[in-house]
Amino acid sequence: MANHRDDRPLSELMTGLVGDISGLFRKEIDLAKAEASENFNRAVGSLETLLVGLIFAIGAIGVLLSAAVQGLGAFLVARGLTEPNADALSAVIIGVIVALLAWAMISRSVSTLRSNSLNFDRTTSSVQRDLDVVKERMP
Repeated sequence: MANHRDDRPLSELMTGLVGDISGLFRKEIDLAKAEASENFNRAVGSLETLLVGLIFAIGAIGVLLSAAVQGLGAFLVARGLTEPNADALSAVIIGVIVALLAWAMISRSVSTLRSNSLNFDRTTSSVQRDLDVVKERMP
C-alpha cells in the first residue's frame, strides 16, 4: 500500500468507512439470498425426481403385478410348474424387479438431497475475504 497523506477529517473518513462496510454487508446479504434461492431450486428439482420415482414405483407395482405376473405365470405353467406355484413364483420375481427399480430412483434422489446442496460456500468465502480486508485496513 502506498503511504500518502489524506487531508480529509477523521469524521469524514469514518463516515466513508461505515458506508463502505454497510454497503459491503448489503451485497453479502444479496449474495446469500441468491445462493439460497439457487440451493432451493436444486432441492426442489431433487424432490420432483423423488416424487416421479415414487409415482413410477406405485404405477409399476399395479401394472406389472397384474399383467407381468400373469404372463410369467403362464410361461412357468407351460414349463411344467403347477398353476399356484407358477403364480407365486412369478409374483415374487416381478415384485423384486419393481422394488429394485423403485429403490434405485428413490436412493438417487435422497443422495442428491443429502449432498452439499444447502451450503453457502461462496457467501462464506466472500465474507471471510471481506473480513480479512477490513482487518488489514484497521490500525
